[in-house]
Amino acid sequence: MTGSFDEVMSKLKSKARPDQLEGMARFGMSTSQRLGISMPELRKLGKEIGRKHQLALQLWDTKIAEAMILAALVDDPSEVTEEQADSWVMDLDSWDVCDQLCMNLLDKVPFALKKIKEWSRRDEEFVKRAAFALIAVLAWHDKDASDDFFVSFFPIIKEGVTDERNFVKKAVNWALRHIGKRNAALNKKAIKFSKVLLQMDSKSARWIAADAIKELESESIKKRLNIS
Repeated sequence: MTGSFDEVMSKLKSKARPDQLEGMARFGMSTSQRLGISMPELRKLGKEIGRKHQLALQLWDTKIAEAMILAALVDDPSEVTEEQADSWVMDLDSWDVCDQLCMNLLDKVPFALKKIKEWSRRDEEFVKRAAFALIAVLAWHDKDASDDFFVSFFPIIKEGVTDERNFVKKAVNWALRHIGKRNAALNKKAIKFSKVLLQMDSKSARWIAADAIKELESESIKKRLNIS
């Protein structure tokens, strides 16, 4: 595959599965501009293409969900600017595209922390979700970051827990749980922090905290982190 825009779009359209759209909609994915292609198919295509920044820009501009996800898979983090990142998150209208963008590209850019701080204070639902999805992904992927780096996100999480919108509160919860699953020390701190959130006068905050505590105190997590 040469990886030209026309060739990639032709390949994407050939893999379209409109019969999958109804199921995707049930999982809360926007289907207004979607082909119905699975993530394994997109990852395979992304590996075939490799890193191509200009192609990524073209794919994103189609506003087709799978093309946008593929853009995140093939873009070169070293060529992504803050302006591009700000523009791309404003285009988000589906949780899966948001999460794949964070998981495959934005967690690797040098200004990720800056964007977490900025986007967590934005009003747009998926811009705000991107901030907390990035925290979750960094807690999952960044093996070298210190515990203090992740504890520094607690104030940002505390600001976000009162947002009642489903796609925001689930991302805030995801961020908190992933911090608490990194190691035993962070598990203890995340549980203590969650118990503080439980006392807040916010239904969303209490749900986020209770759900996090349930997982972080589970036997499976204790076993994995060697907590007695």
